[in-house]
Amino acid sequence: MNREQRHGAREAGSKEFLVFTLGDEHYGIDILKVQELRGYDAVTRVASAPAFIKGVINLRGVIVPIADMRLKFQLERATYDDQTVVVVLNVAGRVAGIVVDGVSDVQTLAPEQIRPAPSFNSTLATDYITGIGTIDDRMLILMDIEKLMTSEEMALMESAAV
Repeated sequence: MNREQRHGAREAGSKEFLVFTLGDEHYGIDILKVQELRGYDAVTRVASAPAFIKGVINLRGVIVPIADMRLKFQLERATYDDQTVVVVLNVAGRVAGIVVDGVSDVQTLAPEQIRPAPSFNSTLATDYITGIGTIDDRMLILMDIEKLMTSEEMALMESAAV
């Protein structure tokens, strides 16, 4: 799909998502929230930060908190390797990074490819899941990354970066 086709698709109500993986699952976040992709580098730990906050990095003079999505979603611990990616986001006027297993592509989804998020019992905090995207035989868990990153628990990231 060339640039003009993507632009036309976006105008028709389609949305572009950055697709990343955590274990065997594929997730999608609004491409407009993504600032850049980086390889995983050492971070500076922050005392008293929750376990999913790996620490902070200095990104061209900006202190950026880094959250490990595997730990946040209580998945098995990841091995950091050359496939591990930090997705640098611009959410709610702040820069933050999330560690993911890998990034596969940017996918354009038409409205008919997006299904409502299933409802779970109230003990699971899933209000950041906006829907399920379907591409051929693959399903994407679509997330409102801004809602996740500004949730009460993740607001700790802001204090970690101060």
